[in-house]
Amino acid sequence: MKVVILAGGYGTRISEESHLKPKPMIEIGGYPILWHIMKFYSHYGHNDFIICCGYMSHVIKEYFADYYLHRSNVTFDFTDNGKMTVHSNVAEPWRVTLAYTGRNTQTGGRIRRIKEFVQDERFLLTYGDGVSDVNLSKLIETHEKSGKKVTLSAIQPSGRFGVLDINERDGSITGFREKAQESGSWINAGFMVVEPEIFNYIDGDDTVFERNPLERLSKEGKLGVYRHKGYWQCMDTPRDKGFLEQEWANGNAKWKVWK
Repeated sequence: MKVVILAGGYGTRISEESHLKPKPMIEIGGYPILWHIMKFYSHYGHNDFIICCGYMSHVIKEYFADYYLHRSNVTFDFTDNGKMTVHSNVAEPWRVTLAYTGRNTQTGGRIRRIKEFVQDERFLLTYGDGVSDVNLSKLIETHEKSGKKVTLSAIQPSGRFGVLDINERDGSITGFREKAQESGSWINAGFMVVEPEIFNYIDGDDTVFERNPLERLSKEGKLGVYRHKGYWQCMDTPRDKGFLEQEWANGNAKWKVWK
């Protein structure tokens, strides 16, 4: 399955760094958070990535253009016309499509713009600013058994996020609320499995994926959920970045499931 990563936003709440680079390129432990997310998916055998670029897309493109060189030991012999010899390298098993999806396009519009790369296939979808140890295999299994058009991973954090209303009988998401009113509420963790029919729910560049498409699917009983009770952390603010940096430095990065 292809992995679609939304990486085109401005990241205004972490503008101290995002004025220099797109938010997914902000580093945790010396590596862009985008790299951490890709390593996570790769651990589960998903190595075909479609990255939805927008704001400062050239930074992401240049990173991958130079990735092989930066990860290799090389000799430049200027006595031999600048001949370059690669001695060893750390090659990833990745295929990476960098798609420019517009500078001001909303999340749904970005997904719609990469339809030509996904075509009629089921795909995985996530955001370029959050890490987790969600079990992707179980998430996909839950989706396949449910027959839903989209399955969200859901977590239970503190109450500053919007809330999902879940039908306990069949596992469908039936609605959304702006803020948690009580403990135990579930929110969208951002790791999703999506059927290609989703493109029928997206009108254009102004479509916010989390609004009309998902709300329509929930009303139709076609939006499922996988409850994740493990680790999840977004990187919205400098405080979030500092927290992730500390966990990485302390060897406590629970999202690091790869060797």
